[in-house]
Amino acid sequence: MPVESTSGRGATRNAVPTRFNLPERLIEGDWLDEVEALDGVTQRRTTVTVERPKSILTRNQSADIGFDRSVNPYRGCEHGCIYCFARPTHAYHDLSPGVDFESRLFVKPDAAKLLHAALSRPGYDCAPIALGTNTDPYQPIEGKWRVTRAILELLNETDHPFTITTKSDRVLRDLDLIAPAAHKGLAAVAMSVTSLDPAISRTLEPRAPAGRKRIEAIRRLNEAGVPTLLAVAPVIPQITDHEMERIVEAGAEAGARAGFYLPIRLPHEVAPLFRAWLDDHYPDRAGKVMATIQSLRGGKDNDPNFFTRMQGQGPWADLLRTRFELAARKAGLGTARLKLRRDLFRPPEGRQMRLL
Repeated sequence: MPVESTSGRGATRNAVPTRFNLPERLIEGDWLDEVEALDGVTQRRTTVTVERPKSILTRNQSADIGFDRSVNPYRGCEHGCIYCFARPTHAYHDLSPGVDFESRLFVKPDAAKLLHAALSRPGYDCAPIALGTNTDPYQPIEGKWRVTRAILELLNETDHPFTITTKSDRVLRDLDLIAPAAHKGLAAVAMSVTSLDPAISRTLEPRAPAGRKRIEAIRRLNEAGVPTLLAVAPVIPQITDHEMERIVEAGAEAGARAGFYLPIRLPHEVAPLFRAWLDDHYPDRAGKVMATIQSLRGGKDNDPNFFTRMQGQGPWADLLRTRFELAARKAGLGTARLKLRRDLFRPPEGRQMRLL
C-alpha cells in the first residue's frame, strides 16, 4: 500500500477522535488534489458524502453572538485552516478533527428544500440567517454542489435578510444574488482576512484563497453596493498579530464598512492539533506562542466563557484591543454592526418561485 501524505493540508496529525511550497499563491489551494508526490507517496484525496438531515436551520442562544439562527450547507471544510474552531464537530461522525475534517467532507444538497419548509411554517419570526458560522459556505466544493447558491435564491425569493461569513473570493460568483438583496437592506458580508503573507498562509490555511484576493473581494463587493465587514480573525500572537495594522489599512482602502478582530480560540481537539502544527512549522517560538495564548485565556488553552472567549483577557487582550482601535481610527474603519431589514419578508409560496 502506498504511503498517504498530508502535504498541502492544514493539520499535521489525524488522531483518532476521543469525543462524540510556492513563493506566491497564484491559484486556489485545491490544485493540490491534482498533484502526485514521488516515491510512492500519494496525496490524500478529498471525498464528499451526501448528508440528509431532517432540518437545516440551527438556533443558538449565545449571549455574545449577534445572530440567533444559521445555516451550514457543508460539514468539514477543505480550506484546512489549522485554527478552525469547527474541527471538533467531525468527532461526532467518528472522524478525526485533524486531516479528516479537511478531506472527508459532507454536503447537504437538500438544504434549500429544508429551509423552504422552515420559512413556510406558520408563525415563523423573521430574523437574519447567518451563513458560514461553522464551516465556509464558499469552500471549493461549492463550485460543484452550489448549495449555498440555492439557499440564496430562496432567501432572495422571500426577501429574507442574511449575512455571509467567508474567507473566499468565490463569494463573488453569487454577486448577482447578493447585490440585489443588499440594495434592499437585506444582505451583508463579513470577509475574514488572517494574513497577507503567502509564506504564513500556505501552512496556516493552505487551501483558502490568498489574503490579497480576499481584500480584492471586499473591493468588488463594496463597488456592487454590498455592505462588507473586515474580520481580522483569528489574530495569532507571534504568528500573525504583527499584520493587524496592515490588514486593517488594506480592508479600509478596499471599502470595508466596518471591522472587528478575534483572538485565536483553541477548543477541545483544536488545541493539540495547533500545538502539533506549531512544533512542525514554528518550533523556534512554539512555547512562546502557547504561553501568550494561555495568558489571553486565563492560563488555559481555551476559555469557553461568553464574552471573554471572543476578546480574551489580561494585558495581551488589552494590547490587541488598543492596537485594533487605533488602527481602525487611523484608517477610517467603523466598528458598528450593520442592521438588516426584517419587514420585507414574505413566506415562500408552495414549490414554485414567485412570478410577480
